[in-house]
Amino acid sequence: MPTDFIGLFAILAAARVRFVLVGGLALVLHGLDRLTADVDLVIDLSAESAQAAVRALTAAGYRPLAPVDPGALADPEQRREWQSLRNMSVFSFWDSANARPTVDIILAPEVPFEELWTAATVVTVGGHAVRVALIEHLIRMKAVAGRAQDLADIERLRAKLKE
Repeated sequence: MPTDFIGLFAILAAARVRFVLVGGLALVLHGLDRLTADVDLVIDLSAESAQAAVRALTAAGYRPLAPVDPGALADPEQRREWQSLRNMSVFSFWDSANARPTVDIILAPEVPFEELWTAATVVTVGGHAVRVALIEHLIRMKAVAGRAQDLADIERLRAKLKE
């Protein structure tokens, strides 16, 4: 299982991609034990920012998991089409060298990007500033996903809030 999260953060930092970490790795950075093999991100999906993210990831050897042009991620109409016709909730990139984890970019987060970005906790990971979604935001996002693992995560996150 590729675990070079720091390499991924370095790629995004060098390209000045605005992102907020959500999902399992966010739980880990909030102090909860959680096994995860991917990195879930909410990025600034404005055209310029999304294009910068795609350029940085593809230049580093990442490829889209779906057989589509990764540049289309910057097109809001295309994202809506993927959601409605392909039932996609994330756009996944995998590392062709298999050294770094898969990256799942949330296409339509429950919490708007700017709200996540502004409220996020900033932690340093391998020398890189990484914004991590607040526990309250993670709970909102996981409640919408509603999978068994998300519901279990919500209970653990709620307990963490009570500490």
